[in-house]
Amino acid sequence: MNKIRNIAIIAHVDHGKTTLVDKILHHCNLFRDNQETGDLILDNNDIERERGITILSKNVSVIYKDIKINLIDTPGHSDFGGEVERVLNMADGVLLLVDAFEGPMPQTRFVLQKALDLKLKPIVVINKVDRKNCIPEEVHESVFDLMFELDAEEWQLDFPVVYGSAKNNWMAFDWKNPSNSISPLLDVVIEHIPEPKIDEGSTQMLITSLDYSSFTGRIAIGRLQRGKLSSNQQVSLVKRNGEILKSRIKEINTFDGLGRKKVDMINAGDICAVVGLENFEIGDTIADFENPEALPTIVIDEPTMSMLFTINNSPFFGKEGKYVTSRHIKERLQKELEKNLAMQLEEKGDSGDKFVVYGRGVLHLSVLIETMRREGFELQIGQPQVIIKEIDGKKCEPIEELTIDLPEDVSGKAVEIVAVRKGEILSMEVKGLRMICKFMIPSRGLIGLRNQLLTTTAGEAIINHRFIEFQPYKGEIAGRNSGSLISMENGISIPYSLDKLKDRGRFFIYHGESIYTGQVIGENSRGNDLVVNVTKTKKLSNVRSSGTDEKVKLAPPVKFTLEEAIEYIQKDEYVEITPNSIRLRKILLDENDRKRLSKQISS
Repeated sequence: MNKIRNIAIIAHVDHGKTTLVDKILHHCNLFRDNQETGDLILDNNDIERERGITILSKNVSVIYKDIKINLIDTPGHSDFGGEVERVLNMADGVLLLVDAFEGPMPQTRFVLQKALDLKLKPIVVINKVDRKNCIPEEVHESVFDLMFELDAEEWQLDFPVVYGSAKNNWMAFDWKNPSNSISPLLDVVIEHIPEPKIDEGSTQMLITSLDYSSFTGRIAIGRLQRGKLSSNQQVSLVKRNGEILKSRIKEINTFDGLGRKKVDMINAGDICAVVGLENFEIGDTIADFENPEALPTIVIDEPTMSMLFTINNSPFFGKEGKYVTSRHIKERLQKELEKNLAMQLEEKGDSGDKFVVYGRGVLHLSVLIETMRREGFELQIGQPQVIIKEIDGKKCEPIEELTIDLPEDVSGKAVEIVAVRKGEILSMEVKGLRMICKFMIPSRGLIGLRNQLLTTTAGEAIINHRFIEFQPYKGEIAGRNSGSLISMENGISIPYSLDKLKDRGRFFIYHGESIYTGQVIGENSRGNDLVVNVTKTKKLSNVRSSGTDEKVKLAPPVKFTLEEAIEYIQKDEYVEITPNSIRLRKILLDENDRKRLSKQISS
């Protein structure tokens, strides 16, 4: 069985990539009839399942009509664009999924641009044609227009189109005549996606992904471009900087269904996992032992945002986490850099306990923080900062295209919120009862925007953004206009105190919760910070009088998710993250220290 097709599935977030892969796996009889598999089989990471998004790209293979099809499922969020850029090198064609109602979205453009640049053959799948008010023909037109706009070549513009509903398990060439399976799509893949193009020459394989096994160590994944690889073969490892290391392959695995199968030899064109190499990184080339020739390495878009990671030095440090020292945090961040190409790390200061991590956006970095938190780390995070560059002597900042899909009646308020954050409106388009607004906005303006828009639209806004370019600095953007309520004492919050202070603002803590001096326990209704004592109990006297004990009624506190907390904090605050808690605190816990610092700044 030498026939192979390598194909990546790309789309905007939530257009149904992982669901389509599920149906392909079932159609190719990868499971027993009585086997329970659940849905979204490839989203096997806890965070992916909870958020309902794909974060890491995955490889699976199926056999259809005696042809092996290697499928690569990719993430849809622009924050994980680094994953998409890496794995497209392994594919010969792409399935571009587009929602039959929404049409091409910002992320569709981003991933399609990458695929067209790599000269991949597209197949367009217009999914979710069972949705009410869907417009498949218009979506087909808009996909063609988008490809034309992205300078697709003529042979790429001549793309086949399949309509269907992955959820309902059918694909067809005419959306009005549903079929009873997804085989029409697989037939199109075999007919239109070219077989891997194999050049003559010595062995060459670009490492595009990493995996780790506690038994065999690090595993290199990639597509063999030419030549052959066999177990126990001696090879050269050509590093990104041109250095050549000699190494030996212990074993080779090929992708087989959801797992891997050990093989003795692999031919050019197939995707494989190589065990036994040492000191390799993504972007290195496995080449011939005698005459090593390097492949062009992977180029990744640069980061646009940074965050400060530091050790947890609050009064509650070490109570919940296993890993609390700067050594642990540094090792974990360096390990992440190996497989997360869009991330960069820099140590800050001489103390060795502060690290600046650069990434693609708040979501990109918050997934790393959430993963570390679940692994038992305790750490503190500073306010996200946008990367400012100097281009031709001018101060420049990253600009993004923002798309907001929201009910028509609240669109005016949304435009006002974005305008305050230096957003410029590009277009407003009505779709049914909803309005789709497009803006150009500085990345700084996106920090904290999601919370504000969701509050304004009663949770109905759908927000997407993608990085465009660096442009001259747009000027200051007003931050949060309310101050913080800060705890005065260490202790336990008392309902009596919370009740007496409820007019001052809203709280982030329940009664009976342990708190410490300098912790941010609420939001002040005015613009200044206010230090309050919520550990004070009611003074008891031995005089009994009727009517003095009124019933305490407390509003439920505001509980932030990790991203909301990171976007909420001010410059002088940290988010303290432990396996069980997310707390906000002032960097300087003592009130006198804070006053002293503000005097120094003002003088």
